[in-house]
Amino acid sequence: MSPNTELSVSGPQRLWELLGDSETLTIVCHNNPDPDCLASAVALGTIAAAAGIDERHILYSGEISHQQNRALVNLLDIELEPFNVEMVRDRPPETLLAFVDHSVPGENNRVPPETEVDIVIDHHPADTIPARFVDNRESVGATATILTEYIQALPMEPTPRIATALLFAIRRETLDFLRGVTHREYEAAAYLDEFSESDVVRQLSNPDVSSATVDTIAHAIENRRVTGSVLITQVGRTSERDALPQAADYLMTLEGVETAIVFGLVENTIQISGRSTDPRIHIGKVLHSAFEDVGSAGGHREMAGGTIELGIFSGYTTDDEQLIGIVDQVITARLLNALNIDEPFDGDGE
Repeated sequence: MSPNTELSVSGPQRLWELLGDSETLTIVCHNNPDPDCLASAVALGTIAAAAGIDERHILYSGEISHQQNRALVNLLDIELEPFNVEMVRDRPPETLLAFVDHSVPGENNRVPPETEVDIVIDHHPADTIPARFVDNRESVGATATILTEYIQALPMEPTPRIATALLFAIRRETLDFLRGVTHREYEAAAYLDEFSESDVVRQLSNPDVSSATVDTIAHAIENRRVTGSVLITQVGRTSERDALPQAADYLMTLEGVETAIVFGLVENTIQISGRSTDPRIHIGKVLHSAFEDVGSAGGHREMAGGTIELGIFSGYTTDDEQLIGIVDQVITARLLNALNIDEPFDGDGE
């Protein structure tokens, strides 16, 4: 399949045949995997098992830090392994390498850029994806939707565990069918509902929130600056990377805000999360344009993210408070330029 193609009868069958000719499948999640990536990885592993592959591995790098991600892994007993470059670089020919919810070696993953990938299933924008099997559909709201369609088309049914994971992933990726949703998400959810465990879905939707996450969101609210319908804020230094998209989602509920961008320092990186419902703004393209020369950033029209290595600021200062101030100035200026905004901020948004 070529990128951005619609599902055809031959797609699931081609994947099934490719899996059936192999002995081992290694699935690589993107850095800091979210529910869509985790559920899709488990679903692809289940399809591989049904096709006859006994040895399957799901690798991840970064952290499983978001409370919903931790709950998903724990409640559904998802077996994950820390990323091991040897498992993907020097694998035997009968071993397949797959990406779900991302597509390019070296971008949002720790796979060496020259690595050959066999299977890519994704819904994020990408120009060229060199793989033996590719299904990359930006028009679809979640990668979990694509995997659900595959399960429907193949001689198998989802277990309650898989159906629960996929249904929760679709709900989370679309903010309960409010963001980036298409008719395919509704159809997939209706199919999965028959097999899923509704009580577990409710547990996953309402996990305990750490005090550090609450503090990070509070900093985002306190530091917000608004110009027109655009809100930009920073949280300083935080250990809660996944609190940034949560803060962006929350700030999008403020009256008059159509675009919210949150950034902060996480270990040795600057993490950025953006949301937008403004039809004039493609937030993925905005972040890519703003930071393509210094980091990795991009995503969809309504949601996007980015990572910049903090090393580019290392020559300025070793004082953390001063560093945060410099990062705030530089990142904000780049964002305003990418958004074509010349007006000063209205204030703190109150």
